[in-house]
Amino acid sequence: MDRTLVLEFVRVTESAAIACSHLVGRGQKDAADARAVQAMRQAFDRVPVRGTVVIGEGERDEAPMLYIGEKVGPQRDSLPEVDIAVDPLEGTNLCAEGASGALAVLAVAERGALLNAPDTYMEKLACGPIGHGVVSLQRSPTENVRALASAKGCKVSEIAVVVLERDRHRALIDELRSAGARVFLISDGDVAPAVATCMPESSIDMVYGTGGAPEGVLAASALKCMGGFFQGRLRFRNDGERERAIGMGMENPDAYLDMSDLVRGEVIFCATGVTSGPLLKGVRRIGDRLHLQTLSMRSSTGTIRTVDSVVKAARFSDLYAG
Repeated sequence: MDRTLVLEFVRVTESAAIACSHLVGRGQKDAADARAVQAMRQAFDRVPVRGTVVIGEGERDEAPMLYIGEKVGPQRDSLPEVDIAVDPLEGTNLCAEGASGALAVLAVAERGALLNAPDTYMEKLACGPIGHGVVSLQRSPTENVRALASAKGCKVSEIAVVVLERDRHRALIDELRSAGARVFLISDGDVAPAVATCMPESSIDMVYGTGGAPEGVLAASALKCMGGFFQGRLRFRNDGERERAIGMGMENPDAYLDMSDLVRGEVIFCATGVTSGPLLKGVRRIGDRLHLQTLSMRSSTGTIRTVDSVVKAARFSDLYAG
């Protein structure tokens, strides 16, 4: 993919972040999500690609989501075809509650290069580059934290694991703590901590547990750019989702999915902060300007950039009602 497209995709996540930022802390998660979706969809119209959403939030009849199979971009025959994974507002509850870490996120790869799967759940295990050949979902949580601690040359008590605070994770949390690991519970948004596992200064060693499949593909895309480790396994809520996965080309929908199964070839990852968190600063209005911060990455070069933008709020009056 043309490297000049990176900035175009940065503008897409920036537009989504700006659009929902006015609703930060107002308790309106659905309205904030709808704003981010609409802005992202409109921003794609200006990107010179023929895009297909293969990982999104919702299906065709669940407007206003960017649904799986939706075409975005101008769709001219002369333009490159790409697969797109999106989460216009990663952490809707974080945005609604004014909590830290809400993001607008996307990943883009060549056509056919991203996992095509229903909007369902995914069991996930993410960590930094040292995790390759060391941890696996096919091992127990106890075995994994011990193996990671050994590879890092530290005590298990020094291993920090991020887990979504859900009832389904009670046994996982108990086992991790019994093994001696430190468990940090989050209410929403597991993409940012997955990325943080590749940043030594974050002190996050691992992300573990079951969350959204779209977020799993997005996290895998980011970790591929950073050399990290990611493994997933789809967790279907019903037989209908399983049958849809088979219909979408998955021969074994219960298989463990390595990085190469989720993201094949070159990928571009972009995330713009909506609310400030450990990974990125959120949208801030200072006078008549909006201040934004975006993380952009390319797997082909390993380039990681933090893009700080300052724009006139008036230019985005149709998105931002501030």
